[in-house]
Amino acid sequence: MAASAPEATSSTQAAGPISDADVAQWKERFNTVLAAPSQHFNSRSPATAQPWTNNFWLFFNPLETCLMTWCLPCVVFGRTHHRANKSASLKGYEPINTSCLLFCGAGAVCMHWLPMAIQRADFRAKYNLQGSCAVDVALACCCGCCDIVQMDKEAELRAAGGLSQTGFQEQYKATETMTVPV
Repeated sequence: MAASAPEATSSTQAAGPISDADVAQWKERFNTVLAAPSQHFNSRSPATAQPWTNNFWLFFNPLETCLMTWCLPCVVFGRTHHRANKSASLKGYEPINTSCLLFCGAGAVCMHWLPMAIQRADFRAKYNLQGSCAVDVALACCCGCCDIVQMDKEAELRAAGGLSQTGFQEQYKATETMTVPV
């Protein structure tokens, strides 16, 4: 009699690169955008939005992020999503994850710009950054790798606590002077 294979538990099914929560999040976001495309395409950041800290055209610095993005943009795209939405310290990050696979699948049908534009719009809303949906789409279509590098650097800086939602760093505080007790 053959031994039966142990049944998969929910914890084993949850292990791996695909996260059900990420799939649901991306699905909801796509449905929201596709339900009212003109509303999203005409959207702009509020007048109080902060400028991006990292210049779009300085994509080559740091060089390792630039090279990784040019060779494997899906990995950096997934890393940015993980950093901005799950863990600034990249705790639990896997290079091949839901967002990475979504980017690859979208790229296979020449639609890589759609998840990039959606992620950039979400990123702008989360950190109150300047821009518009039309610019997000243009950057994703024309300068995709530069776009991914800028978002990754901005996510690293902002999600790690380098900048607050308003874009201001904590002011310098002088150390207290030491006194000798009497």
